[in-house]
Amino acid sequence: MTKGACLCGTVRYEIDGPFQLMLNCHCSLCRKFHGSAFATAAVAPLAGFRWLAGEQAVRASSASPHRFFCVTCGAAAPLLSHERQFALVHAGNLEGDLGVEPQFHQFVGSKAPWYTITDSLPRFEQWPPGTQAPVVERPAVEAREGVTQGSCLCGDVAFEFDGTPLRMMYCHCTRCRRGRSAAHAANVFVALDRFRWVRGEAQVASYKLPEARFFAVAFCTGCGGAAPRLSPERGSAVVPAGTLDTDPGIRPAAHIFVGSKASWFRITGDVPQFDELPPQA
Repeated sequence: MTKGACLCGTVRYEIDGPFQLMLNCHCSLCRKFHGSAFATAAVAPLAGFRWLAGEQAVRASSASPHRFFCVTCGAAAPLLSHERQFALVHAGNLEGDLGVEPQFHQFVGSKAPWYTITDSLPRFEQWPPGTQAPVVERPAVEAREGVTQGSCLCGDVAFEFDGTPLRMMYCHCTRCRRGRSAAHAANVFVALDRFRWVRGEAQVASYKLPEARFFAVAFCTGCGGAAPRLSPERGSAVVPAGTLDTDPGIRPAAHIFVGSKASWFRITGDVPQFDELPPQA
């Protein structure tokens, strides 16, 4: 039996295994919803799924009838298909060893320009062969020189920033995995005086862990999609890279807190890894 929970702990559930499938999805909708490089979903029979708490705190996304999130912290909530009798859960919110690892990448034709797939898993441009489902993507945004643009899943929240960001990191800490409901967070740090909201700032909610000094997440209250979080105490805006519509002109400098990474996720490639923070951080 596997247990799962959102970042704030309001939404909790358990699911009996074994999981039938685990996959990484790089479509623009998944990236917008989670704010990370890709979403990782695990699928098991619906009969084995049980809510433990917080079902009333789950809201359907205004942008997609198949996406759900916690209204308190914005973390993704399970998709329960009664028609097809399966439960799709977001692996970043699950606890312990799941007994399964991702089996393939889908929608790699839509992957983020700043993310490089370095493992040997099978890759599919869209859906895997034999999958009958519509292809839905966010429309492309025309790039503007010197400006990086971004938005939430529904598009009601939009922002932009000037110049090259301060840094970009992948974070594997438990908080980031639960907050983004993903294998890891992908964050871009931007000087606060270079960041500006274009629209929808009033629609952004934030949640800060009571025991954390700085850690918090932000999300669109309509669609549940990730959103930037302003950190005046650090003089920066923390932008979930999956929300970006155009290339930020920077690439991830490190995997951090890999000592806390998910057991089902294998780090490959040559991006430097640190058990916690890099020495200069």
